[in-house]
Amino acid sequence: MNRVRRLLPLLGCVLLGCVLLTLYAPGGVLRRNEPPGPLAWSPFDLAGSINDTQNRLRRHPDDAAVWASLGDLYLEQARRTADAAYYAKAQGAFERSLRLPTGDGEPYIDAVIGMGALANGRHDFAGAVRWGERARKAAPYRWPLYAVLTDAYLELGEYEQAESALRRMLDGRPGLASFTRAARLEQLRGRIEPARKLLHRACEIAGDPGEYAFCQWQLGELAWHDGDPRGARTAYAQALAADPEHVPSRAGKARAEAALGRIDQALRDYATAVARSPSYVVEYGELLEHLGDRDGARRQYAVFAAHSRLLSASGKPDRLAAGVFEADHGDPDVAVRHLRAEWQRRRSVEVADALGWALHRAGRHAEAAAYATRADQAGGRNALFAYHRGEIEHALGRASAACAHLSRALSINPHFSPGGAARARALLAAA
Repeated sequence: MNRVRRLLPLLGCVLLGCVLLTLYAPGGVLRRNEPPGPLAWSPFDLAGSINDTQNRLRRHPDDAAVWASLGDLYLEQARRTADAAYYAKAQGAFERSLRLPTGDGEPYIDAVIGMGALANGRHDFAGAVRWGERARKAAPYRWPLYAVLTDAYLELGEYEQAESALRRMLDGRPGLASFTRAARLEQLRGRIEPARKLLHRACEIAGDPGEYAFCQWQLGELAWHDGDPRGARTAYAQALAADPEHVPSRAGKARAEAALGRIDQALRDYATAVARSPSYVVEYGELLEHLGDRDGARRQYAVFAAHSRLLSASGKPDRLAAGVFEADHGDPDVAVRHLRAEWQRRRSVEVADALGWALHRAGRHAEAAAYATRADQAGGRNALFAYHRGEIEHALGRASAACAHLSRALSINPHFSPGGAARARALLAAA
């Protein structure tokens, strides 16, 4: 009894500590609605991690797990730099892992999952489903496989399957990967505030600067599409503070700065982004064109065209990007061919919108309206989708519907596109 009495103060301290941790720890009851605190990380050294993993493989070249880890690192490098060249490196690492023997004679499961993530990165979403289902059959409790399936089904336009895979992931391993995907589904439903809360929770539990940068970039994208360029710029800057090489955040920051009238900063950030990745040259060119620098815009468009030819020559064309570019800056009939082919591969809201817009630019307005309506109704609060639908209704002579959609586009995000927003205002003024 005396021994129990002596232990009571200690037990009380332990219980008090547990209560305080529950209340005040990141994600705790009293801190769930607080914004993320200041960063405490050093800049993210993904290149150093890749180098360390390569050195380990020189000592242990037959380690399937380390080869799979190297593939994951290459995929992360592709995401943060928007440089598709890393996909080939990731493929090589995953394939090496798959060829190596494991204890049970089966392929190393993380390499199977990695191949699915790689397929998603290359927009081979049907292939991603095949890899994900192969992983599910072999190891149904490896939760990252459900991230592969969620992403693939979303892009294929199969939202019920995407939600089912995500629910399995949330039930088994609620965390950053599942929260960010749940936020994407909420955004597609037009539920911006729940999406924002999920992303804040993801930021709170980020385990390294790269994860934190990814979450902040998604918060920036959410703010941007919700018409808040100032909030978007803050989130992008937070991402870059954690990971200065995160190219999507650099381009996002440039986009937000242009909307806020900080043109010189926007041009500097765009120049930095496109020097590291060609993914944003069209966006940069459109801003230059809007500012009257047609020669500068043409140079950026030429870079895109050259990059697109290289992808096609390698057998991995980006038909969505090529179609969008041709619809706005090239041959609309070519755009329709690209996007019809892409529509056969995946029926996402982005492809529906792009195909509808290409058909409109090619003069086929009635056919365009069906795709534009589908994208606008299933794509959440998206100003670009609403604008495209308004333009198509205007071309069909439906003035009232056109004004409603154009006004809605500007109310969602008055900065959604330098040229598109100006055109929407001009049409409304004329009406």
